[in-house]
Amino acid sequence: MNCTVISIGDELLIGQTINTNASWIGEQLNNLGLSITNGVVISDDKKEIINALYNASLRSDLVLITGGLGPTKDDITKHTLCEYFNTTLELNKEVERKIVEYFKRVNRPILKSNKDQALLPKKCTILPNPRGTASGMWFEKEDVIYISLPGVPYEMKGIMQEHVFSKLLSKIGGKKVVLNKTIRTHGMGESFLAEIIKSWEEYLDDNNIKLAYLPSPGIVKLRLTAIGVENKVLENKIHTAIEKLKDLIPNEIYGYGNASMESEVGKLLMANKLTVSTAESCTGGTVSKMITNISGSSSYFNGSIISYSNQSKIDLLGVDEEIINKNGAVSKQVAEQMAIGVRIKLSTDYGISTTGIAGPNGGTLEKPVGTVWIAVANSGGVVSKKLKLGYNRERNIHVSSISVLNLLRLELIKTF
Repeated sequence: MNCTVISIGDELLIGQTINTNASWIGEQLNNLGLSITNGVVISDDKKEIINALYNASLRSDLVLITGGLGPTKDDITKHTLCEYFNTTLELNKEVERKIVEYFKRVNRPILKSNKDQALLPKKCTILPNPRGTASGMWFEKEDVIYISLPGVPYEMKGIMQEHVFSKLLSKIGGKKVVLNKTIRTHGMGESFLAEIIKSWEEYLDDNNIKLAYLPSPGIVKLRLTAIGVENKVLENKIHTAIEKLKDLIPNEIYGYGNASMESEVGKLLMANKLTVSTAESCTGGTVSKMITNISGSSSYFNGSIISYSNQSKIDLLGVDEEIINKNGAVSKQVAEQMAIGVRIKLSTDYGISTTGIAGPNGGTLEKPVGTVWIAVANSGGVVSKKLKLGYNRERNIHVSSISVLNLLRLELIKTF
């Protein structure tokens, strides 16, 4: 069953209200095994609503509408639905009684506009709303189901949970099993990653597993979705697919689900009873903040030195002044000396460092904005890596922080 979600409200279009309804509905329908193929946000305008309903009917078996059912003049959804379904409003005495009881219960005077909420289309099946005065409505036309719900989130959710889900399941013949698994990767951009795993994508297609790329700064998430009737069968399909992916990108996968880079690094450090310290220049403490966001990080994180100036690098980390003068603060040599220095200074198994030009100012032709060096040191030596990022300061700091933690992760899994 293909679904369209239509969200009605000028407040959604102008950014006054965040459309949390659509994301919740999408998640719930996906859990039922339904395919959400389209979602639109439209204004409180009769022509827009009718066009949206018609367009949705061409591509969907289920159309879910939220908003525009209130008692005020700008709430026109109910009247527009009457026109679309060629019906009229009629007073529902049972709904009216419940509205009157509702206002008595909350000790508020009832207005005519409130009572008019009991005027409902003749051709709809009423979906009761005990949390408010706007009833939900269920229509069927030419093999398409239309469900209209209030835009108030807790009212909409109540009607969905108490009435809509059970009716939908009876229509589709029971709930399907939907299994989602998210794979988190670092080290390749979306386009390059897609090229590397092209053959794997073909394998997924052959095995009815849907793939979605979810890129964000420094990270590309791969979400796998399998739909069937037996959970164990789907789990085995997903597991096999992930094992095949590991053969293609063994170093780029760092976690699954909601796992963060810092939490995965923390697990490795804790499991091996190792400690780490950070020396940060361009990231200004972001790396240490990420590490300490994890509960229990005190067992493996000793501390950080924010050496923003050249002098602090010399005084606090023992970086050679001649090295800075010769190579500049943003260099392989300085990053490596920072990592070595903080490891010695704070007596840890690993020291990690960042030094770079976060921007938007400070770049040169030789070292443009976005040039960053990161390093990881342990008793066996030091490794470093050059990053070539963009011009956005916040993004550069974020990606540099994730990247140095990933470099540490790679060293940890290489050792153990």
